[in-house]
Amino acid sequence: MTSPTETRRTELVEQLMERYPHVPREAVIKEDLLRGGMAFDPSALSDNEGGEVKPKSYFIFSFDHGTLPELGEAALRRPPEEIVLTGGPYELRRTVVSVRVNPSSPYRVAADADGVLGLYLDGRRIADVGLPPMPDYYRHTLANGKSVMEVAPTIQWGYLIYLTVFRVCQYFGAKEECQYCDINHNWRQHKAAGRPYTGVKPVEEVLEALEIIDKYDTAGASTAYTLTGGSITSQVQGKDEADFYGQYAKAIEDRFPGRWIGKVVAQALPREDVQRFYDYGVRIYHPNYEVWDRRLFELYCPGKERYVGRDEWHRRILESAEVFGARNVIPNFVAGVEMAEPFGFTDVSEAIDSTTEGLRYFMSRGITPRFTTWCPEPTTPLGKAQPLGAPLEYHIRLLDSYRSTMEEFGLSSPPGYGPAGAGRAVFSVSSFMDSLRPGSEAPEPTSGRKG
Repeated sequence: MTSPTETRRTELVEQLMERYPHVPREAVIKEDLLRGGMAFDPSALSDNEGGEVKPKSYFIFSFDHGTLPELGEAALRRPPEEIVLTGGPYELRRTVVSVRVNPSSPYRVAADADGVLGLYLDGRRIADVGLPPMPDYYRHTLANGKSVMEVAPTIQWGYLIYLTVFRVCQYFGAKEECQYCDINHNWRQHKAAGRPYTGVKPVEEVLEALEIIDKYDTAGASTAYTLTGGSITSQVQGKDEADFYGQYAKAIEDRFPGRWIGKVVAQALPREDVQRFYDYGVRIYHPNYEVWDRRLFELYCPGKERYVGRDEWHRRILESAEVFGARNVIPNFVAGVEMAEPFGFTDVSEAIDSTTEGLRYFMSRGITPRFTTWCPEPTTPLGKAQPLGAPLEYHIRLLDSYRSTMEEFGLSSPPGYGPAGAGRAVFSVSSFMDSLRPGSEAPEPTSGRKG
């Protein structure tokens, strides 16, 4: 029997679909799943690396609404990496959604009497659920016994190899850590649970994992790799941030020239450091600006404000376009923290106006930001203060504003994210690609190092 609160969830979802008919209904469901998570019946869990379903890999953040002990069986038998939704009463086109586990979510993935998986809201089946098959390359291990999933997991239905090569952040403690980020806690909880969770991944292991992917990804589904990890304010293994992350790009491009598009998520660095990224073979640069509002940036990103500062961060983003080209500089922001208690906006319209101001600032200069839908992880200050996240209305109106601002400045979707449009998109941690016009993709950048 559903509670009044759950019943209102269906009503809210359908009201927003009616109010914003030009936002794909697939995106409405997807954003609600990303912001609030989904529960899993045991029948929908994987058998970890020994089964037929590709299990969820924990590559940097937990992206869950509970700690490992709170997730129950989902912590022992991992949920799938992603799910794909189709059909149902909303006639959903193929929609890829990253899995964020929340045992108390009104959304539940379960099998029916015939064993067919579906997504249920308020007890009503609203979509068929497809699971990612276990890729052949996950069935092989490195010479030292480590799994490919631990060293080089893939996401976005196999499109992106996600290389978290440094799993802690040197912005450490309450006065430096970003207030929505659980990277350091996630490191601690995986180590405490006895899970394999390599802190710094050796270059040789990354190359060995990529050799396995290259050999067994016979369909060529993997198209790009992202180098990412925590911020480096001093050094790791004697290298600063540009050289530490750049060494992986150089090694990958030397071993697999042109095989994948190279991307890096790093701080907004000085131009000479950005140039080193490019020279190492990186072709897309993500100097994430996190949140636009000045006051919120200072409160939510105290380490970044202290070491770099908001204005300098933005200046470096613009300057990096001179190295990579504006279309290949794609800063991320965390959509929803604008409305996080106790400091965020309390009015949806004011929050959208602020976020749109940031979009216009960058898009008017040819730079197209992208965003990740905020998952309020419970060990973070903002997640503790507002475990339900931002209102769904905020996320739907953001999709509307994002698309209209991009079209106003004559931009196409950013490169390195696969196809655009509902039913086609594979980007799984927000719906911005689902909400764009099909065929609006930018040309992919040329891979590889010069010279």
